[in-house]
Amino acid sequence: MRTKTNWIVMLLIALGTIFILFPLYMTMTIALKSPEDMLVSVFGLPTELRFENFANAVRMTNFFNALGNSAAVTTATVILTLLTNSMVAYAIARNMDRKFFKGLYFYFISAMFIPFPIIMLPLVKLAAGLNMTNLVGLTILHTVYALAFNVFVYVGYIKSIPVALEEAARVDGGSTWGTFWRIIFPMMAPINATIGILICLSTYNDFLLPLIIISDTDSYTLPLVQYIFQGQFNTDFNLAFASYLMAMLPMIIIYLFAQKWIINGITQGAVK
Repeated sequence: MRTKTNWIVMLLIALGTIFILFPLYMTMTIALKSPEDMLVSVFGLPTELRFENFANAVRMTNFFNALGNSAAVTTATVILTLLTNSMVAYAIARNMDRKFFKGLYFYFISAMFIPFPIIMLPLVKLAAGLNMTNLVGLTILHTVYALAFNVFVYVGYIKSIPVALEEAARVDGGSTWGTFWRIIFPMMAPINATIGILICLSTYNDFLLPLIIISDTDSYTLPLVQYIFQGQFNTDFNLAFASYLMAMLPMIIIYLFAQKWIINGITQGAVK
């Protein structure tokens, strides 16, 4: 039986693909062009591949230092988020019948509706008072700021895990702590992968929080370095786009390899 093609949907998909791929095409071609090629055509292919643009961008932005800072903050944030947020969500999900935990759950949910600019200035004052204007403080703030959304996702997933598994573990003499780490946490692998990847992408690409928190130039993350570099070399588009391409390449690679775990975590949570 032949199926009828939905041309409206096909057209929307084609337009969406163009909107996504065209900026990437522009970034790659401009990064490999010379200033002379830019004068001839902005949209055309480069007549000669200028790989030295990347070397110059690395030297001018101290790229690998910023990449190391971003990688350290992102890795630490992902690990700390998975370990702490999952425990908070587990405590709430298994005690939802108690008023305190139910109120705590809705307290976290309400935090999702508070725009970041509202808490930005108090956050700066608090971070300065606690000497958290560094990479360690940035990691802690990223972990805490993501708590509201992660608790919302985790609680829904943990509720789908049968309580009978924990009851059986307690009969065998297992503590609440041991039951969580030996039984519940391994069963949360799909949703842990989903949250871990989303946290990785958001932390690595975050600009506002490092901008208001980090004061030492040696601790700048990649988004901050790109922002400063753009201000200093806003007329040298070739070097600027080479720098942009190098900055976003790690996350593109991670997302291409990890997207199946994002989809898998969401679908498994829905099926359970």
